[in-house]
Amino acid sequence: MEAAKHPFYHRLSLNLLSIALLIAAVYLGKDVVLPVLFSILLATLLLPVYKFLLRKKFPRPLAIILPLTISLVLVFSVIFLLSKQIVKFFDDLPTLTERVDELKLPAERWIDDQTNVTVREQEKYLDQTVKNLKSNAPKMVGATFGTLTDILTYVVLIPIYTFLVLYYKDTIKAFLMNAFRNGSEKRVEQVLNESTSVAQYYIIGLSIETAIVFALNVTGFLILGIKYAVFLALLAALLNLIPYVGILSANIICMFITLVSSDTPTDAIWVGVILAVVQFFDNNFGMPMIVGNRVKINALVTILGILIGGAVCGIPGMFLAIPALAVMKVICERVPDLRAWGILLSEEENDIKRKRVTKKAN
Repeated sequence: MEAAKHPFYHRLSLNLLSIALLIAAVYLGKDVVLPVLFSILLATLLLPVYKFLLRKKFPRPLAIILPLTISLVLVFSVIFLLSKQIVKFFDDLPTLTERVDELKLPAERWIDDQTNVTVREQEKYLDQTVKNLKSNAPKMVGATFGTLTDILTYVVLIPIYTFLVLYYKDTIKAFLMNAFRNGSEKRVEQVLNESTSVAQYYIIGLSIETAIVFALNVTGFLILGIKYAVFLALLAALLNLIPYVGILSANIICMFITLVSSDTPTDAIWVGVILAVVQFFDNNFGMPMIVGNRVKINALVTILGILIGGAVCGIPGMFLAIPALAVMKVICERVPDLRAWGILLSEEENDIKRKRVTKKAN
């Protein structure tokens, strides 16, 4: 009743202002906010194991430390197993650079034939590009050092925050329940339960999907005898976590590395074919069956969310965009004043109609 007193444009302005302030807060405090958000996702993933251990009479600290330690050991084990191929790839970089130089002249001649841009003009442009890169080298080194520092910070902070989120889970829930005491306690509990369920389903589904994509990629690469098969398959699977943008980057990078590391240029084409076939399978069968049944967000909002997440927080923001949108969708569908936004986030018109029928039945 209170919301009806305000005109639509007033409510829309407040909603847009709230979204803008939220994005600004995340941008300004991303060094603190991002580790916390990743910790919440990890805590959500470990929550079923934590509850199981509590039912088995484990002390609360041990029930948190045990699954957290196992998850960290698994991650570092995968990194250790793949480190040999990664080290070998970097050891071969001088050879790959020579191979690039060998391919440069035929490529320059082809460009000359197709575009009438002479080899001399191309060389001049490349020399200028190299000079620019050298002049920006200190900035690039600083950015790389900053990235490594961020990674180390995440490695240290995320386990600590995850432990604290799980340890004070009941306190956080009690705070949220008391913050909305005007008859909305049941709705808040529904939002919390559904958000937790969606986040768990998304992370587990994404992990399974990544493992399947990696297995299919590495099988195809090994059959063809592609060099750095495991490294390229892992790179493509990880970039696939970034919807729409990631797979395009994976294709370009993997095909280029194969082109300069293989004696047969057709190997690069076959790598592109394998990645395209795996992506087709993933988009039409893997993602819809494993992840898409619970996280139904339309493609337009997904792309905008990824772009905004990338602009605000870089690659971590792109990764967090979809679970954040999924939780926002749950909240919007449960709060009457925000249901229009829930419709905007929904994937299909049939899904919206189904929700209306369910509400009428209730």
